[in-house]
Amino acid sequence: QVQLVDSGGGSVQAGGALRLACAASGSSFGSYIINWFRQTPGKEREFVATIDYTGGSPYYAGSVKGRFTISRDNAKKTVYLQMNSLIPEDTAVYYCNACSDYGCWRRSEGYWGQGTQVTVSS
Repeated sequence: QVQLVDSGGGSVQAGGALRLACAASGSSFGSYIINWFRQTPGKEREFVATIDYTGGSPYYAGSVKGRFTISRDNAKKTVYLQMNSLIPEDTAVYYCNACSDYGCWRRSEGYWGQGTQVTVSS
């Protein structure tokens, strides 16, 4: 089992940057694929990015590719989401997610952080 705590959200102007962090506690952090999702009111949770057990195979939603970078530090049990060139459409609550196998982000299963709010103003 793993517990996740999201942090790093805030309010920025368009074109700005934020770095989110997902800190894990519990055992076997390296056994989980870590994903970031986001959600706005009235909409379904949306996949943003995923990274595999050792920090390889990053994969991004088309809407953020080229602007966001996911990375992980297994020694610190932390995954990061560097968000650059932010636009108002990036405004959402961002959640990290831990699940067990490749492609599990497609099923939105596993463990979740509490979310961190990102607000981008024009």
